[in-house]
Amino acid sequence: MEKSKIFGVVVGAVAALGLGVQLVPYGREHSNPPVTGEPQWDSPRTAELAKRACYDCHSNETVWPWYSNIAPLSWLVQSHVDEAREKLNFSEMDQPQKDADEAAEAVREGWMPPQYYVQLHSSARLSAAELSDLARGLEATLGGEGAATPGMKPVMDDDGDDD
Repeated sequence: MEKSKIFGVVVGAVAALGLGVQLVPYGREHSNPPVTGEPQWDSPRTAELAKRACYDCHSNETVWPWYSNIAPLSWLVQSHVDEAREKLNFSEMDQPQKDADEAAEAVREGWMPPQYYVQLHSSARLSAAELSDLARGLEATLGGEGAATPGMKPVMDDDGDDD
């Protein structure tokens, strides 16, 4: 077989595989469940910084980027959001948040927001002062290691109660 024919077969196979993976449903859910409880933020500044740098993964208010519709990137994005919501979900503060007390440390240590996310989302690029403010605010809002249960604010439904 000629090199050009082999190349054509390989390109065709890769294209078919690329189209085929689009049929895999995982990463297509892009669901944003309802907000059931919000943090009682220590300040509007903390709320603003958290929304800029954290909410796309750690809330039910994810803004799904265009590339989250293309497999296999959609699988990666959905997996990251699922994992992040499991650890800390600012939209479900009426439920226990197992890693809430580690949020400030994650910001201070530079683990959050992750560099790959910041590179793709310019609004999440926080200055050193903003990162410091965010860490302080998260600690004040959510506590630190061994802190008491963080404050929350239930979301009221249309009839004015929180059920």
